[in-house]
Amino acid sequence: MRRTALLATVAALVAGALVWPAARQADAAPVTFAHPGVTVSKSQLDFARTKVNAGAQPWKAAYDQMMASKYADLNRVPKPRATVECGSYSNPNYGCTDEREDAIAAYTDALAWYITRDDRYAQKSIALMDAWSAVIKEHTNSNAPLQTGWAGSSWPKAAELIKYTYTGTWANSGRFATMLRTVYLPEIINGSNSNGNWELSMMEAAVGISVFLEDRTSYDKAMAKFRTRTAAYIYLSSDGALPKTVPSQNLDTTAKIVNYWQGQSTFVTGLTQETCRDFTHTGYGISAISHIAETSRIQGEDLYGTDVGERLRQALGFQSKYQLGEAVPSWLCGGSLTLGLGPVTETGYNALHNRLGIAMTNTQKLTEQNRPSGSNNLFVAWETLTDGDNPN
Repeated sequence: MRRTALLATVAALVAGALVWPAARQADAAPVTFAHPGVTVSKSQLDFARTKVNAGAQPWKAAYDQMMASKYADLNRVPKPRATVECGSYSNPNYGCTDEREDAIAAYTDALAWYITRDDRYAQKSIALMDAWSAVIKEHTNSNAPLQTGWAGSSWPKAAELIKYTYTGTWANSGRFATMLRTVYLPEIINGSNSNGNWELSMMEAAVGISVFLEDRTSYDKAMAKFRTRTAAYIYLSSDGALPKTVPSQNLDTTAKIVNYWQGQSTFVTGLTQETCRDFTHTGYGISAISHIAETSRIQGEDLYGTDVGERLRQALGFQSKYQLGEAVPSWLCGGSLTLGLGPVTETGYNALHNRLGIAMTNTQKLTEQNRPSGSNNLFVAWETLTDGDNPN
């Protein structure tokens, strides 16, 4: 029986049905999750804290910007509701802005706690998380998946910092985890067939929530969707004549693909599926890609040296040069672009340029020009502080 079992195991390994226990499959969840481990690590935070305390720039200016924002206000009153209803372009907007901004505030306060060691900020972050976990039950209307992705990207960043760096009491952390598991994760984990920034933001939230919950199954599912969507969101010439697609979308003709890419029929490296829509939504997608890649790196699987990193590098460079004012050729989006990339370049630029040593002239210029980068009031916040020229 032993020989039979061994032969069966070897046969399964050869067939690819099994891997040796010590081997980690690409994108698989870590055996042990690293905490804090959603977009920022303890070593990154320690670097930022040291720089701020030394008055070094640009970190001190970024910190001052954060502390002067409405999100760091210790008098902030949370506005939770049982049902958050969000229609297209936030019409209707029943709790949508309140939820997103309370989540950003919870993360802001958690960062403020870490830098200052002032317990009031940790307690404020906890108060915001507790207020929502006690009340919210669902997200409804057409923008529910996107809203859940945006708010769900900020909540676990706050929770990771409080749970794993604050030595005080968070009595309702279990209730908060239940909120993420039952209200947020089911709304986002199966993805979306909408524009790419939707599913990328949803997968950012799903990955972050999975880390906090230490949910390996959800982590693996979200990472697989992320890889497929990233390849379909940013074009590389190596993809062939047409961009890659998400199989479930049935984009099986050139005409369908061109329509999905906002009418753009000339495909060049670095173009994204929403470049010709506007740079703001494109920035959402780029930001989510960088956030997931950063979380994955902290969890032990560095995607920056893979296809994901190359697509991110090219998208940053392509969008940055036009955001900086380069003339738009007639073949690109009919010769007209709607700019407004947003504060979304720090994380990817730091990983690719500072850690890997890749020259990124346009991205570097735009990143440094926009410092301190601030918040987009949706799901991006304070990345000059946490990621700016951070070697960790």
